[in-house]
Amino acid sequence: MSNWYSKTKTQTLRELETNEQQGLSEEIAKARLKKYGKNELVMKKKRTLGQRIFAQINDILVYVLLIAALISAFVGEWADASIIAVVVVLNAVIGIIQESKAEQALEALKKMATPKAIVKRDSELKEIPSENVVPGDIVLLDAGRYIPCDLRLLEAANLKIEESALTGESVPVDKDAAYNPSKKNCEKVPIGDQKNMAFMSTLVTYGRGVGVATQTGMHSQIGKIATLLHQADDETTPLQKSLAQVGKYLGFVSVAICIIMFFIGFFQGRDTLEMFMTAISLAVAAIPEGLPAIVSIVLAIGVQRMIKQNVIIRKLPAVEALGSVTIICSDKTGTLTQNKMTVTNFYSDCTYDALENLNVNNDVQRLLLENMVLCNDASYNSESQTGDPTEIALLVAGAAFDLQKDVLEKKHKRLSEFPFDSNRKMMSTLHEYEDSYFSMTKGAIDRLLPRCKHIFKDGIVQPLTESDKNEIVAAAQTMSTEALRVLSFAFKQYDNEHINIYEAEENLIFIGLVGMIDPPRLEVKAAIKECKKAGIRTVMITGDHKDTAFAIAKELGIAKKESEVIVGTQLDNLSDEQLANEINHLNVFARVSPEHKVKIVKALRAKGNIVSMTGDGVNDAPSLKQADVGVAMGITGTDVAKGAADMVLTDDNFSSIVKAVEEGRNIYHNIKKSILFLLSCNFGEIIALFLAILLGWATPLRPIHILWVNLITDTLPALSLGVDPEDPDVMKEKPRRVKESLFSGSIPFLILNGIIIGLITLIAFIVGAKLYTGDTNLFPLFPSKIAEDALLHAQTMAFVTLSFSQLVHSFNLRSRTKSIFSIGIFTNKYLVFSLLIGVCIQVCIISIPPLASIFGVHTLTVKDWGFVLLLSIVPLLINEIIKILKRQ
Repeated sequence: MSNWYSKTKTQTLRELETNEQQGLSEEIAKARLKKYGKNELVMKKKRTLGQRIFAQINDILVYVLLIAALISAFVGEWADASIIAVVVVLNAVIGIIQESKAEQALEALKKMATPKAIVKRDSELKEIPSENVVPGDIVLLDAGRYIPCDLRLLEAANLKIEESALTGESVPVDKDAAYNPSKKNCEKVPIGDQKNMAFMSTLVTYGRGVGVATQTGMHSQIGKIATLLHQADDETTPLQKSLAQVGKYLGFVSVAICIIMFFIGFFQGRDTLEMFMTAISLAVAAIPEGLPAIVSIVLAIGVQRMIKQNVIIRKLPAVEALGSVTIICSDKTGTLTQNKMTVTNFYSDCTYDALENLNVNNDVQRLLLENMVLCNDASYNSESQTGDPTEIALLVAGAAFDLQKDVLEKKHKRLSEFPFDSNRKMMSTLHEYEDSYFSMTKGAIDRLLPRCKHIFKDGIVQPLTESDKNEIVAAAQTMSTEALRVLSFAFKQYDNEHINIYEAEENLIFIGLVGMIDPPRLEVKAAIKECKKAGIRTVMITGDHKDTAFAIAKELGIAKKESEVIVGTQLDNLSDEQLANEINHLNVFARVSPEHKVKIVKALRAKGNIVSMTGDGVNDAPSLKQADVGVAMGITGTDVAKGAADMVLTDDNFSSIVKAVEEGRNIYHNIKKSILFLLSCNFGEIIALFLAILLGWATPLRPIHILWVNLITDTLPALSLGVDPEDPDVMKEKPRRVKESLFSGSIPFLILNGIIIGLITLIAFIVGAKLYTGDTNLFPLFPSKIAEDALLHAQTMAFVTLSFSQLVHSFNLRSRTKSIFSIGIFTNKYLVFSLLIGVCIQVCIISIPPLASIFGVHTLTVKDWGFVLLLSIVPLLINEIIKILKRQ
C-alpha cells in the first residue's frame, strides 16, 4: 500500500490518474467501482444456527452423556435417557442465547459509513452515496460532514478534523494540504501526525477542504480495523480452559471405568445387561451432569449483580476472567481522563498559579479572563456546548468566575473579527469598551509574543523588556513540561471603531498565558492504587503525544520515569519477540495506531498475563477483541467498541473496572466452590459403586438415583454456593496464575470428602439390608443372597444417605479454614433453603407411592430415618475437626 501522505499533490493525482479540476468521468468511476468494489466494510460471515448448536455440544462431557443416554434408551431405561437429554438441551440453549449478540462490532462499523458524499465528476459537483466513491474521486469537505473514505488533501482552509475515535487524539487535528514529511521519516509518520490526510468515518469540525480518494472500503484505515476484528481470535478464558480440562479428564475416567467394570463383570460371571447398567451407573456417577448449566447460571447471576456496579457484561466468561486479570491496559482519552480540555494554570501580572487562584479583582487578570471569553467562537452553558474543545475550555474557565459569554458580549459588543487560520495561528476580535475600543487577540505563543511591544502589568501598560520576555517564556516552558497546551493572550486599545482589523495583530500589549489539558478523572488515582494492592498493573495506551501521556501517567501513579514510555515509531522497530522481552518495563504507550494496540496486547499475553483492555473509539475495537477482557465505555464509547468488547461501563468510570474485578474474583471463588462440591459428591458416588461391585455386591445405587442426585439434590446447593456472600479480603489476594489449576490445593479435600461420602453411603446400604432381613451378624458385611425387597430397602437407605450427606456437605465449601459456625449457618439463606427443599423432595420421593415406583425405592421406618440423619452429618463433623486442627 502506498504511503500517500509522503507524496506531493501532483504525484498523488498522477498515480491515481485523476484531475483536480474535472474529477473522474462517470465511465471511469463505474469501471473503478467494478475493479475496487463498493466503498463499504465487508462483513464476516456469521455462523449458522446449526454451527452454533454444534459448538455448544462439541464437548467430551456432552458426548459421554449422549452415549449414556443412547445406551439407557437402548436397554429401556427411558427415565434416565430423558433426564440426560434435558440436561444437554438446556446447556446448549443457555450457550446460544448468551452468544446471540457476540458479532455486532462489524455491523456497527458499517453503520458509521457516511450516507452521502460530494464529489467532482465530469467537472460537476454531485452528491452520491458514499459506497460509490472510488479511488481518484475528488471529494469536497465542509464542517459537520463525515469523511467518506481515506483522502490525500489537495486544499485545506482552516480545516480541523475530529479523529479521536480513530487515533485517540484529545482535540480536533489541524490539517495542512501542503504538509510534506522529510524523506528520512516519511515511512514512520503515525496516523495522528499525517496532516495532509483525512480518514474514513472521522468528522470535519471546522473549515473546509478538498481531497482525492486514495483508499476505499476495506483498504481504508477503518477497513484495516475491520480486518483486525476479523482476525482477532475468540480466546477462551482461564475457567473455560479449566472446565475443558476437567471435562477431558472426566471423559477419560468414565470410559476407563466402563471398560474396567466390563472386565470385572465378565470375570464375576454377571449378566450382560446388568453389566451394561452397572457401567452406565459408574459413567453417570463420574460426570456432574449439571456442571455446565450451573456454571452458566452462576455467571448469569453474577452479571445481574454487576449491573449494580455500573458494568454490563456482554459475554458470560468475561465475568470470571475479570477475577484473574493481571494487567489493565487503559486508553487515556475519556477513560483515565475526562475527555474535555480544561484550563488548569495561568500566567498574568507576573503571577504563575492554578486557575482557581486567579484574582478577578486584579485588572490585568480580569482582562485575561475577558479576552478568553470574548475572543471566542464557541458557545457554552450548563445545558449545552458547541464549538472547538479548546474554545469551550476557555468559556468554562470564564464561567467559573461568573463571566458568561452572552452577558459579556451584550456589555462589550463584537464589531468585527479576524478569524483563526492555521498559518497565522491567531484570532482577533474588536469590541466596544465604554469610551474606547479593544481588539482581543489569542494565539500560539511563538506567533503572538514577537508581535507584542508592551505588557499590561501592575494595572498599567508598560514597554515589554527582555526580562519580561524571559519570564513569559519560562512560564510557558513550565506549562509545557507539565504537558499543558499553552495559549497566549494580548490586546490593543483604540479611540474609534474605524480601524483595520488586520492591523489589530501588530504592536500588541501582552496580557498573559493559560495552560490547558484533558485532566485525569478524580476517582481514577485511588482506583489505580487499589489495583496495585490487588497485584494488578495499569498500562496506558494512547494516540496522544508522549509528553501529555507521561504527564497524566505520572500524576495517576502509572509511570514514574520517562524510560517507561515508548512511542509508536519505536514499536515499529521492535519484533514481537523483542517487545515481549521489554513489555514488563513499559507502562505508557504513546502515539500508537490500532495495529500497535493489538501488538501490545499480544506481547503482554505472551508473557502469561491475563489482559483487560479499555477503550471507547473505533481504533480500540481490535485490541478490545484481542484482550482476555475487552472493556468499552458506555457513554462516550462508539458502537464499534461496544460491539467488540466483553463488557461495557455504563458510567465510563475506570474505578468501576476495579469493582468489576472484585466482583469477578468473588464469582470465580464461588464457581470454584460449586465445582468442588459437585466433584467431591460425584467422587463419593464412584467410591460407593466401585467398591460394591469390586466386592461382588449388588449395585447400591440405580442410574436414576445418581442422575436425580446429580441434577436436583446437588444442583440447588451448587447454585446457592454460586451466590455465596462476598469475601471482604478478596482484593488483598494476588491474581490467580494463568496456569494455576482449578483444583490447586483442593485435591486432598476433594478425595477426603469423596471417600467419606462414599463410605457412609455403603454403610447405609449394608445396614439397610441387615435391618430389613433382621440379620444382626456383623459379618458378612453384605449378604451374598438377598431378596428383592431387602435390596430395594438397602438401595433406598443408600440413596437417601447419599442425598442428605451431600446437602450437609455443601456447608463445608463455604470456607476451607473458617468454621461454618463462625461464618454463620444462616448468612447464606439460599443454602439453608436448598437443604430444606432437598430434604422435603427426598421425603416426598420415598413417601408418595407413584414417585416411589418410578425411583424404585422402599418406605423407611422412623429408626431408618434416624440412622440416615446421623450418618449424613458425619462429613460436616469431620471437616469441622480438620478446620480446628488447621487453625491450631
